[in-house]
Amino acid sequence: MVRTLMLTAATVLGLAAHGIAADAIVGEWKATSGETVAISPCGGAYCYVVKTGKHAGKTIGKVHSTGASYEGEISDPDNGNVYGAFASVSGPSLKMKGCYMKVLCKTQTWSRL
Repeated sequence: MVRTLMLTAATVLGLAAHGIAADAIVGEWKATSGETVAISPCGGAYCYVVKTGKHAGKTIGKVHSTGASYEGEISDPDNGNVYGAFASVSGPSLKMKGCYMKVLCKTQTWSRL
Protein backbone atom coordinates (compact mmCIF):
# COMPACT_ATOMS: atom_id res chain seq x y z
CA MET A 1 0.00 0.00 0.00
CA VAL A 2 2.74 2.47 0.99
CA ARG A 3 4.77 1.50 -2.07
CA THR A 4 1.76 2.10 -4.35
CA LEU A 5 1.19 5.55 -2.83
CA MET A 6 4.88 6.41 -3.26
CA LEU A 7 4.85 5.30 -6.90
CA THR A 8 1.69 7.30 -7.57
CA ALA A 9 3.15 10.42 -5.95
CA ALA A 10 6.41 10.00 -7.89
CA THR A 11 4.48 9.64 -11.15
CA VAL A 12 2.40 12.77 -10.52
CA LEU A 13 5.47 14.79 -9.58
CA GLY A 14 7.33 13.53 -12.62
CA LEU A 15 4.51 14.45 -14.99
CA ALA A 16 4.25 17.95 -13.52
CA ALA A 17 8.01 18.45 -13.75
CA HIS A 18 8.00 17.55 -17.45
CA GLY A 19 5.10 19.87 -18.26
CA ILE A 20 2.66 17.11 -19.12
CA ALA A 21 0.26 18.50 -16.54
CA ALA A 22 0.33 21.91 -18.27
CA ASP A 23 -1.74 24.79 -16.95
CA ALA A 24 -5.20 25.11 -18.55
CA ILE A 25 -4.44 28.52 -20.09
CA VAL A 26 -1.46 27.26 -22.12
CA GLY A 27 -2.18 26.78 -25.82
CA GLU A 28 -3.49 28.57 -28.88
CA TRP A 29 -6.71 30.54 -28.76
CA LYS A 30 -8.89 32.22 -31.36
CA ALA A 31 -9.63 35.77 -30.20
CA THR A 32 -12.92 37.50 -31.01
CA SER A 33 -10.98 39.51 -33.64
CA GLY A 34 -10.30 36.22 -35.47
CA GLU A 35 -6.56 36.29 -34.77
CA THR A 36 -4.73 33.41 -33.13
CA VAL A 37 -3.07 34.13 -29.79
CA ALA A 38 -0.58 31.72 -28.24
CA ILE A 39 -0.34 31.64 -24.45
CA SER A 40 2.79 30.05 -23.02
CA PRO A 41 4.88 30.08 -19.84
CA CYS A 42 7.37 32.94 -19.59
CA GLY A 43 9.40 33.84 -16.52
CA GLY A 44 6.97 32.53 -13.91
CA ALA A 45 3.92 33.92 -15.71
CA TYR A 46 2.01 33.30 -18.96
CA CYS A 47 2.60 35.54 -21.98
CA TYR A 48 0.13 36.28 -24.77
CA VAL A 49 1.68 36.50 -28.26
CA VAL A 50 -0.35 37.22 -31.39
CA LYS A 51 0.41 34.58 -34.04
CA THR A 52 -1.68 35.74 -37.02
CA GLY A 53 -2.85 38.98 -38.60
CA LYS A 54 -1.28 42.43 -38.72
CA HIS A 55 0.04 42.16 -35.14
CA ALA A 56 1.71 38.75 -35.56
CA GLY A 57 4.69 38.36 -33.24
CA LYS A 58 3.58 41.06 -30.82
CA THR A 59 3.35 40.25 -27.11
CA ILE A 60 0.07 41.70 -25.87
CA GLY A 61 -0.18 40.45 -22.31
CA LYS A 62 1.21 38.71 -19.29
CA VAL A 63 -0.78 37.07 -16.48
CA HIS A 64 -0.03 35.12 -13.31
CA SER A 65 -2.05 32.23 -11.96
CA THR A 66 -4.17 33.03 -8.91
CA GLY A 67 -5.48 29.50 -8.42
CA ALA A 68 -8.37 28.82 -10.79
CA SER A 69 -8.03 32.19 -12.54
CA TYR A 70 -5.37 34.54 -13.87
CA GLU A 71 -4.53 38.20 -13.34
CA GLY A 72 -2.10 40.61 -14.98
CA GLU A 73 -2.03 43.06 -17.88
CA ILE A 74 -3.15 43.03 -21.51
CA SER A 75 -2.70 45.66 -24.18
CA ASP A 76 -4.74 46.70 -27.17
CA PRO A 77 -2.38 46.06 -30.10
CA ASP A 78 -4.04 48.79 -32.19
CA ASN A 79 -3.38 51.67 -29.79
CA GLY A 80 -0.97 50.28 -27.17
CA ASN A 81 -3.25 51.04 -24.21
CA VAL A 82 -2.64 48.70 -21.27
CA TYR A 83 -5.44 47.32 -19.12
CA GLY A 84 -5.77 45.11 -16.06
CA ALA A 85 -6.39 41.56 -17.28
CA PHE A 86 -8.50 38.89 -15.66
CA ALA A 87 -8.90 35.46 -17.26
CA SER A 88 -10.49 32.11 -16.52
CA VAL A 89 -10.65 28.88 -18.48
CA SER A 90 -13.77 26.75 -18.75
CA GLY A 91 -13.39 23.77 -21.04
CA PRO A 92 -12.60 25.03 -24.56
CA SER A 93 -13.31 28.68 -23.65
CA LEU A 94 -11.11 31.43 -22.23
CA LYS A 95 -13.00 34.33 -20.69
CA MET A 96 -10.83 37.44 -21.01
CA LYS A 97 -11.69 40.66 -19.20
CA GLY A 98 -9.70 43.86 -19.68
CA CYS A 99 -10.35 46.69 -17.23
CA TYR A 100 -9.38 50.30 -16.81
CA MET A 101 -9.01 50.96 -13.07
CA LYS A 102 -11.06 47.78 -12.36
CA VAL A 103 -14.21 49.76 -13.13
CA LEU A 104 -14.61 50.08 -16.89
CA CYS A 105 -14.32 46.54 -18.23
CA LYS A 106 -14.79 44.73 -21.52
CA THR A 107 -15.14 40.95 -21.68
CA GLN A 108 -14.39 38.61 -24.57
CA THR A 109 -14.62 34.85 -24.88
CA TRP A 110 -11.84 33.14 -26.85
CA SER A 111 -11.99 29.59 -28.22
CA ARG A 112 -9.26 26.95 -27.89
CA LEU A 113 -7.78 25.86 -31.21
